Amino acid sequence: MASFREGKVVEVLQTTPVIRVRVESDGYELDAVGYVGMIDVPEVGHRVIVNATGIDLELGTGGVGFLLWDLDGAGRIEPGPGHIVKMRYTPWQTNVMSVEAPESEYHELFTEPRGLEGMPVVVCGLHSQFPAIAAGIKERDPGARVVLLVTDAGALPVRMSKLIGASTGRVIESTISVGNSFGGDLEAVNVFNGLIAARHVAQADVAIVAPGPGIVGTSTAFGFSTIDQGQSLDAAGALNGRPFLALRISSKDPRPRHEGVDAHSLTVLSVATHARTTVVVPELPEPDAQRVEFDLKGAGIDDRHDIRLESGREGVDYLVDLGIEPSSMGRSIREDEVPFLAAAAAGRAAVT
Repeated sequence: MASFREGKVVEVLQTTPVIRVRVESDGYELDAVGYVGMIDVPEVGHRVIVNATGIDLELGTGGVGFLLWDLDGAGRIEPGPGHIVKMRYTPWQTNVMSVEAPESEYHELFTEPRGLEGMPVVVCGLHSQFPAIAAGIKERDPGARVVLLVTDAGALPVRMSKLIGASTGRVIESTISVGNSFGGDLEAVNVFNGLIAARHVAQADVAIVAPGPGIVGTSTAFGFSTIDQGQSLDAAGALNGRPFLALRISSKDPRPRHEGVDAHSLTVLSVATHARTTVVVPELPEPDAQRVEFDLKGAGIDDRHDIRLESGREGVDYLVDLGIEPSSMGRSIREDEVPFLAAAAAGRAAVT
């Protein structure tokens, strides 16, 4: 069950692109996030209702409060344009101008089937990998237009991601939120139309498909939210795009299922997708390189897909030079660079 608390705002920390306030509740303070357009910026002293579920569960990602209502605020916020509703039938459902909706200026583009015209589509299972993928693309082809699709496998609000803010205008040009994810530069009902919008509305040369931060895993074969990578790869292939997978690899993760080629990547490639995919393997020193080869062959990936070796070093260096330094499972690039080498290699392969 969700946990709701009433508290009083003691400090306004940030007003854009998200609202961040400090709230005193039951004798201690917590930070809470709100989304512009869903709640006004509360003033110091206002009573607010906060969803504290993530805090009570002691989550890492998502372990903050979320503002639901300002009891002393102005009240109702008028809905924006568009009739497509995301987070449907929840207390937080919100309407958006979906790119393919009848009231959208782009509606006619979607009334007949369209393809991707061979556009590369790089899919990954970690939000933290997308900047390295984009850096691998930009290092190889600085003029390439890179568009990021954010799925609903992780955080639904695009604005929750600090990495997107740091990357936009530097390694990506724009964002498209698909499914129940919301808040991108464009909105789409699903990943199929999201990819078509990337190509024909945002004029992408390359699309990246990634979850938001905060994915779900259950230590079971199929119980992870980013199994939707399979659908994204299938969509890319079905729409005459070129699907690439950025492997999730680690040499530092202490959990056996995440060591070497992650079990999630192997499941996506062996079960969850039917599209023949270019699986990009980064150039790694031994014994990491041998472990990756062993894992892919052991799962039969080399029979179902095309394996390609590519350098990720240039893309990672490009990313670091820009001052964008993502972390994976709490580990920085300096602490575990392998997942970022894999991501950058996939981006580089997509434009080579």
